[in-house]
Amino acid sequence: MKTPSVPVSYLSARHSLQIRHYLSGMLLLAMGILFTVLFVPSDAQAQNSPVLAQFIDKVPAASLVDGADGYGPIDADNPVAPVLKSGTRIGWAFITSDFVGTTGYSGKPIHVMAAVDDDAKVIGVKLVKHSEPIVLIGIPEARIAALTEGYIGFDLVQAAKGTDHELNIISGATVTIMVIDDSILRSGIKVARTLGLGGLSTPTTTAGPQFAINPDASAPDDWQTMVGDGTLRRMSLDVGQVNDAFAAMGDPRATERPITAAPAETFIDMYATLVSIPAIGRATLGERGYNNLKSWLKEGEEAILVAGRGQYSFKGSGYVRGGLFDRIQLIQGDMSVRFRDRNHRRVGDIMADGAPELTEMDLFKIPVSNNFDPTQPWRLELLVHRDIGAVERLYTTFDMGWQPPATYLTKVVKSEQKITSQAPSTLETDEQAAKTALWQRMWRDKTVEIVVLSIMLFTLTLAFFFQSVLTRSAKFTFWFRISFLTVTLVFLGWYANAQLSVVNLMALTNSLVTGFTWEAFLLDPLTFILWFSVAAALIFWGRGAYCGWLCPFGALQELTNRIAKLLHVPQWTLPWGLHERLWAVKYIIFLGLFGTMLASIDQAEKLAEVEPFKTAIILKFDRAWPFVLYALVLLGAGLFVERFYCRYLCPLGAALAIPARIRMFDWLKRYKECGSPCQTCAHECMVQAIHPTGEINPNECHNCLHCQVLYQSEKICPVVIKKLKRQESLLASMEGAQKALNRTQTTKHNPKEKS
Repeated sequence: MKTPSVPVSYLSARHSLQIRHYLSGMLLLAMGILFTVLFVPSDAQAQNSPVLAQFIDKVPAASLVDGADGYGPIDADNPVAPVLKSGTRIGWAFITSDFVGTTGYSGKPIHVMAAVDDDAKVIGVKLVKHSEPIVLIGIPEARIAALTEGYIGFDLVQAAKGTDHELNIISGATVTIMVIDDSILRSGIKVARTLGLGGLSTPTTTAGPQFAINPDASAPDDWQTMVGDGTLRRMSLDVGQVNDAFAAMGDPRATERPITAAPAETFIDMYATLVSIPAIGRATLGERGYNNLKSWLKEGEEAILVAGRGQYSFKGSGYVRGGLFDRIQLIQGDMSVRFRDRNHRRVGDIMADGAPELTEMDLFKIPVSNNFDPTQPWRLELLVHRDIGAVERLYTTFDMGWQPPATYLTKVVKSEQKITSQAPSTLETDEQAAKTALWQRMWRDKTVEIVVLSIMLFTLTLAFFFQSVLTRSAKFTFWFRISFLTVTLVFLGWYANAQLSVVNLMALTNSLVTGFTWEAFLLDPLTFILWFSVAAALIFWGRGAYCGWLCPFGALQELTNRIAKLLHVPQWTLPWGLHERLWAVKYIIFLGLFGTMLASIDQAEKLAEVEPFKTAIILKFDRAWPFVLYALVLLGAGLFVERFYCRYLCPLGAALAIPARIRMFDWLKRYKECGSPCQTCAHECMVQAIHPTGEINPNECHNCLHCQVLYQSEKICPVVIKKLKRQESLLASMEGAQKALNRTQTTKHNPKEKS
């Protein structure tokens, strides 16, 4: 049956209507953003007083600290309040967000109320307010609260010294947990230092002469002189000393496995110095080495040189796996520094005359955030272990002290004023450094996932750029797509939890209004990379690059539908008129969510539960039964109507479709016969994105490339079949003509055959 042609006037009217709808939608979106910027108050405007004042009356003292019965007045100089028991102070209460500015995944601070005692130990923790979407509409808040309260008993003095602690991560809430951990630790240490708890104190500068590094000082040229005058400090341990140290522990297991070498044999011969002092750096590293060191260090950073030889390595091998040198740490006062591989460089050679033959020579950078003072003494602590079982060890430490000799210092006289706190600019720098360190830690922890995602994006980009080559084989294209979707679902979704959501867009919009910071979005590296790749893909291919290939829930729908087809589950094709009208539902949902966000971001994030992503992908169906049932109903509908949710309900797809109109290229090839009369591609499009008139709707297309397979199919596409038949006919006629010519020539040259 021949499909009736569509009048040109109808097509023009249709396109004009689409353009009007598009422009109206963009106008509404722009007006909404303008309204948000102009009339929605920012958090900065709302928070003129300490956050503690907002919550101290809402959190009973007894619920924060066992046995407490009230609070004292908030301190006039610091946002802390005494925690009282029978009128006696037993600790200090504070809100983490009063002291640190780390924001959660939502772009807002996570407010945790905590209490510390005079020994700088945490005696109470309570999660009081947050805007984390994964907690609001995913993981039960009780699980996050229980993990937060697990910090009770935590020793902030040890944390200030850099002692590592085990971090319990809840699947699907990695960012939230790490932000809570960072906030409790850094704010707790700041409170302890400010109040002088547990012996911690804020660095002070007292009246009278102070010291600075003398840039014009000179250092000895030879190694032995530097060791003698204190420029280099040496710690030499023999096997007997180490065995005696373990024996002194009083644990019989420590003496059961002594080092069997001769007692006088060298265990470790270690040297250390501060090479960021110019004279020392030039004397040990040479002029070229010191210049390389200066280019490596940023302003305010310092570096030490550690070198050694013997049977024990001060570096060990654990840092290769975990990025941490766990055998040494630098300690200055109550501050300690543990070094990671990113702050480490090897030294090729020591330039000082008479330097011994050393097996390890390494530079370690001290970040600005540690508030290290190069003019003050410090010590290097060496951790030595002894195996006492298959997986059990005992540890002891040896210290090597260092202080700058007077020749490298110069006096600086300051006014008689005691500075009890850092300048605001320094505090801001430290806070920024801490935020940066947190998101960088997240990126390091996700190195494998980042590499795999990068390979996926590179592969998909190649597939799109060379789609005409890829789609020559229907079988190869099919298995390539199935394989890619499987990786998207299993790795990107269920393993890495990298499922984009409309909540991300709400968080971005809210951040633009209340104060945008990159750190809030850098905390989740895979989501950050995906959004940047989606932004680029919108220009080239529209929304289909993500919706059709990189969305884990979309992959789950398509793969389950493929299984349903193998089981002969009937497939329903909705009438075109109804199908076209249902397209609008997802845009209505998106605009509704966006409008709700203007009034309440928290309410909008709750309503975003219309997305089943967190149930099916992030939490892997480990939720209350109504959420699981909702996700299963959507997947069930997708067994009969392929990608049912993507077609009609997905607000994220609607949000991506709006800017996708700016795409610069049209990659999908079409024939003039497509739609009139041929309807093959329209009938086989998995999301019915091809109009009966033949054009592809870019707002709905998922770039599955099936229409491009059909475009080249020699068995299905009528245009290709017709071309092939025409070529065959032409070839046959040419062959016939050639045969006739051959016969004529044969007869001409063979007179007998002619007769």
